[in-house]
Amino acid sequence: MSKVTRIIYSKQLNTGKFNQLQEIARRLGVLRSEIWQRYGSISGVNIRYRDLRNEWLAEKREFDVPARLWKETLRDTLDDIKSYREATKVKVRKAIRHRTEDDTERKRLYTVLKYDRWVDDPYLHRMMRKYYKHGHTCVNNQIVLDSGCYTAFEHNGQAWIDVMSLERGNRIAIPLNTNRLPSGTLRLILRDGRVEVHYCVDIEIACSTRSPGSQTLGVDKGYTEAFVDSDGDVHGDRLGIVLSAESDYLKLKYQRRNKLKAIAEAKPKKKDRIVANNLGHKKLERRKRKHKARVKDILYKAAHSVVDKAAVIAAEDLTSPIAGKSYGKNQNRRMSAWVKGELAKAITSVSQRRGSVLRMVNCAYTSQMDSRNGFLLGSRQGDAFHCYDGVVLNADHNAARNILARLTDPDITLYMPYGKVKLILLERTEQARRLGLLNQDTSCNGSSNQSSVINSERITE
Repeated sequence: MSKVTRIIYSKQLNTGKFNQLQEIARRLGVLRSEIWQRYGSISGVNIRYRDLRNEWLAEKREFDVPARLWKETLRDTLDDIKSYREATKVKVRKAIRHRTEDDTERKRLYTVLKYDRWVDDPYLHRMMRKYYKHGHTCVNNQIVLDSGCYTAFEHNGQAWIDVMSLERGNRIAIPLNTNRLPSGTLRLILRDGRVEVHYCVDIEIACSTRSPGSQTLGVDKGYTEAFVDSDGDVHGDRLGIVLSAESDYLKLKYQRRNKLKAIAEAKPKKKDRIVANNLGHKKLERRKRKHKARVKDILYKAAHSVVDKAAVIAAEDLTSPIAGKSYGKNQNRRMSAWVKGELAKAITSVSQRRGSVLRMVNCAYTSQMDSRNGFLLGSRQGDAFHCYDGVVLNADHNAARNILARLTDPDITLYMPYGKVKLILLERTEQARRLGLLNQDTSCNGSSNQSSVINSERITE
């Protein structure tokens, strides 16, 4: 079974209850910050929740909150630190793979890293110190509740939860905007006088109501559109318009805010009035949440559209930063709003839930190859790919075809460095020149592709 997070909201919560919850969250925020400060680095590698909890209980430490609340905050924060550390290990694994070709040594390093014994290994210790920076937090609006910290009940067709308060024996009743009772561990997030209740539910993989398609497709993740598949179909074509419009709005908005800040600093008599009436964050945060929900809607609809066609999906692995040339101040600003992480999350989640297979491939030079033959020829200019023989292809469609071909490429692996990928592609291109294959007619819709060229090279050899 897989899990997803459900979010429900408080309904008509009065100010007194919200202020009580806010005070609890503030006190827990102090504890959360202390835990990150003490254990958010290498000193927290071998710290275990139960050991630290028992130590604090033996010391009879006081936190001005009920014991169950600070225990859950301790557990949650240590889990966050562990997740942060595990995310760092991904970069270290890539460094290990690039450093050594010996499978035995590589396996040993992976094992030492996995079981947190890297502190005693000089190379791994150095790599972890390089990527594992000391973490900090200023989160003070969250409360984590286990099943003993609250009671869920229904009243007049509406769900409620009774939450522990700072006063012994008294609980805070929170009305919710649903009739479904939450269960398990809850996370309360306090924003703008409203409480968000986050909890996990189990879902079935491969929903029977919407089965995936039967094709094998390559998809290119883009900015102007969410996905373009190897058949040339566009999914989520409004993405670029939405992202650019929001980026342009925020640019103008913050220019005006900065001007007001400068006026406030220059004229102290007006400072309090300007700060109170013109430099707030409530409207900005509300707009940010709406924009995020709108973008998420576009991405998930696009992902479902792809899975409607495909049983096997080949996609680029874009987890590593991609260095590129500058496109000018405005275009760079718009590109900084690109949601490539959300794109990856959407296609991964939807494909998993609906039973489609997602295969990641190496992203190096997929946008700079001619998909008709798989050679490193031509150049990309915006949305157009100019081939060596004068033919102009759609750049995203061309990249999607290259991604699909790379799914079955035996020479280019997922984590191969881009330098080695370039050498392989240059060798293939040079060999094609020697064999005279570049003088033959090629067509974007023909049967010639990278696999056929590779096979012809091997037969010739």
